[in-house]
Amino acid sequence: MSKLVLIRHGQSQWNLSNQFTGWEDVDLSDKGVEEAKEAGKLVKKAGLEFDFAYTSVLKRAIKTLHYALEESDQLWVPETKTWRLNERHYGRLQGLNKEETAEKYGDEQVHIWRRSYDTLPPLLSADDEGSAVNDRRYKDLDPNLIPGGENLKVTLERVMPLWADEIAPKLLDNKNVIIAAHGNSLRALSKYIERISDDDIMDLEMKTGEPVVYEFNDKLEVVNKSKLDK
Repeated sequence: MSKLVLIRHGQSQWNLSNQFTGWEDVDLSDKGVEEAKEAGKLVKKAGLEFDFAYTSVLKRAIKTLHYALEESDQLWVPETKTWRLNERHYGRLQGLNKEETAEKYGDEQVHIWRRSYDTLPPLLSADDEGSAVNDRRYKDLDPNLIPGGENLKVTLERVMPLWADEIAPKLLDNKNVIIAAHGNSLRALSKYIERISDDDIMDLEMKTGEPVVYEFNDKLEVVNKSKLDK
């Protein structure tokens, strides 16, 4: 059976300060570094060995992958960085404090923006100086693919080509894969893998630094899901 391990990045500096992060390239906090290292220790303790590794193009996920692989003595594993695993883009909410935003728009509205499957946040225009269109790491992307804001539905749609073209074929070839990414890109993957409904996905939480292990049969059906902890 092939295995897929998902790890949400360790706590970021903006998780700590309670800000919407999205595609902003925010670093890990000190606690986040320790969470990432602990994830690697848990991976090693479980005896999990990987053939391929994937992460986003944002440093908090990249560093989490590197810490986890280093702590499990697997830093050599071939690695792919891709924008398709980026966090959901929060549009004009990015950088705002969540509590202050709730005070302005109401708790219910902010909850819908954060958890609804198909409700978009206020969009960031392409000519805004904060748009990812101006970021060099996306210079080879069709500008029409660069979002001004995303919901989970759109996030799943951009993650799926990576799953279909690269990850699923490797799992079917009995290879083990580790992905260190973000709460919403991993929730999107989990929704597809587990066939979670649009309503139920609102309740799925991904804890920072917690490895989630899926085991698949030769038809790529989940036969076991577990979480690694101390």
